[in-house]
Amino acid sequence: MDGTIHQVCELRKVSRIALLTDRYFEEDFLEVLFSIHMNGCGDMGGILLVGSRVTIRDFSLEDAFSMRSWGEHENPLLEDYNFPYCDGKDIEEWFLAKTFGLSKKYFSVYNEQNKFVGYLGMKQIRHFKKESTLGIVFDPNYLNKGYGTEALNLFLDFYFNDLKMNIMYLEVAEFNKRARRCYEKCGFIEVSKYLDKYFDDFIDFDNPYVKEAINCFVIKHNKIYNYVYKMKIDKKTYFRLH
Repeated sequence: MDGTIHQVCELRKVSRIALLTDRYFEEDFLEVLFSIHMNGCGDMGGILLVGSRVTIRDFSLEDAFSMRSWGEHENPLLEDYNFPYCDGKDIEEWFLAKTFGLSKKYFSVYNEQNKFVGYLGMKQIRHFKKESTLGIVFDPNYLNKGYGTEALNLFLDFYFNDLKMNIMYLEVAEFNKRARRCYEKCGFIEVSKYLDKYFDDFIDFDNPYVKEAINCFVIKHNKIYNYVYKMKIDKKTYFRLH
């Protein structure tokens, strides 16, 4: 694991050089994001943001390894969100893919018992427009406890006030009602809806969870598709709500 950590650090050095040499990036955004890369969230032991029950920290390889002990979703429609890796090498490669590059940045979420319960962050960062797409995943053992809503609100405050971003987008399956409620509580609104290829061609339509969400699916040419909502929150809406 030490070799991979060294590799990640070296790759991040390349990212930092690219950040400093690209004159087109916005300076105020870079000042905050670059300091996170450089200082590991400062002198707070990696802690970036503090809420009433959660803290948000720099996403680490140790966090990724601890995801092996995460629970699994009972709902088969959410199976694609289960952490699939147990082998150390696979986890290291997954972590490297998640953390390397200028177009994404992830953070860990810890609860009041100092337990790593999820991660969230930005992907598809569009620096010129100051926009990105939300990525968020939580341990199924800690859903329905309010951690996701608190963490997302905490992160949005950082996103709009500190990073000076303009818009955050997200995409969520229509059948994922719990996630949609969380996003709506945080101020996201639906902007479009489209059909996407479902990840499992052998879905059991007799399963109670699937039956309940049957209207979220369409079968075309013997292939299964599900509806996906695209949602967004802009800084004007965020500041009006807060």
